Amino acid sequence: KKAIATRQSGYRHTVRIRQHELICDEPAEKGGTDEGPSPQELLAASLSTCVAITIEMYAERKGWDVGATEVECSFAPSERGAPTRFELILRLPDHLTDEQADRLKVIAAKCPVHRTLEGEVMFDERVERVSLAS
Repeated sequence: KKAIATRQSGYRHTVRIRQHELICDEPAEKGGTDEGPSPQELLAASLSTCVAITIEMYAERKGWDVGATEVECSFAPSERGAPTRFELILRLPDHLTDEQADRLKVIAAKCPVHRTLEGEVMFDERVERVSLAS
């Protein structure tokens, strides 16, 4: 799995993922032009959509109608001595039983992005010097 961010101007980047392109930028108050979500907003988007898709896949297997579910993700980035805190709100249809809602909450925590964020993360980094076209 791979994403490639290429600088366009200022903090604005085009991000290529397979055949898709996204724009990523910083808000004006952080020196960007706000032409797209910030990298941290993309992280929250990744978590909320992964949870939503995981819930939907599980519900389909069980034959449960979850209709227009919604997953809200907000977060506070880490600061000295404090971890990054994510808050997830699962908005599920009111016709689901308490048992179904509880099960979906458990399943939500098993989505791949959730597991990645709560697990140990390692980075392999290197620099490649290339001639950049203007």
